[in-house]
Amino acid sequence: MVTMIDKLGKARPRHPEKQKNPDSEILRKPDWLRVRAPGLGEYQNTAKLVKNLGLHTVCEEAACPNIGECWSKKHATMMILGDTCTRACAFCNVKTGKPGPIDIDEPKKVAEAVAQMGLSHIVITSVDRDDLDDGGALHFANTIQEIRKATPHTTIEVLTPDFLRKKNAVEIVIDAKPDVFNHNIETVPRLYLSIRPGARYYSSIRLLERVKERDACIFTKSGLMVGLGEDKQEVMQVMDDMVAAGVDFLTIGQYLQPTRKHAPIDRFVTPDEFKSLEVIAYSKGFHMVSSSPLTRSSHHAGDDFEKLRQNRMSAQK
Repeated sequence: MVTMIDKLGKARPRHPEKQKNPDSEILRKPDWLRVRAPGLGEYQNTAKLVKNLGLHTVCEEAACPNIGECWSKKHATMMILGDTCTRACAFCNVKTGKPGPIDIDEPKKVAEAVAQMGLSHIVITSVDRDDLDDGGALHFANTIQEIRKATPHTTIEVLTPDFLRKKNAVEIVIDAKPDVFNHNIETVPRLYLSIRPGARYYSSIRLLERVKERDACIFTKSGLMVGLGEDKQEVMQVMDDMVAAGVDFLTIGQYLQPTRKHAPIDRFVTPDEFKSLEVIAYSKGFHMVSSSPLTRSSHHAGDDFEKLRQNRMSAQK
């Protein structure tokens, strides 16, 4: 079981904007959501490498339940542009507030980590940086470029913010030619105001569509959380919107409440329901679907990328 924290030492709250929220009960997890605690060996080596290079990972910052499994396999999702997000999504455990300056050496540090870990596939994500003119798009592009220099055979997946109101920002990242462009829709349109208030549903759909318009060779990917109060019909409508935007790969996972101040869990979705959603998603035309309680955007990303590539090749024959 992963224990989330709501304080950063004694200095200040991790989520200052949520401190006035009423406490909500954190429901006991069902057996299918229980994971092993992180172990030793490669897990510690991964942790040491990340720390020594002064990098951040979404695995730690978002308290991902799969960190023990992934880090033991030397898989880590790098989080660039600092560790502080300018938004305050109701589901997210990443620290919020006023970010510090960008580390201009970070792209090279990430590339060094990828080389030292011997990764064949890497996922690069970031906090939202609404304070920057391009939302951090050029920093994404520089990171892709440095990884290409250091390890040319590594495939690169980016999981980006929405770059809302940042003109031409998404094009900067597209033109850097990542192998996979991921942007998560997160939830159904009806819940955006309470769950993802800083974002706009149709802007996110349009971003995914724009990737395919500009470079049809790039795989697109998006994810949904369930258990926030959505219904099945709403989820299927989001699937239709994604397919219309050309999304190749859909991930669906259970929302887990980080702290009592975050959005409460409406219910735990059963493994059988996740399987049903997977079948529906494939019938709608996705090339790849990962749907399970512990599915996360970057979980098994490398293996899933190879399957995705093979599935698209088969569909084109």
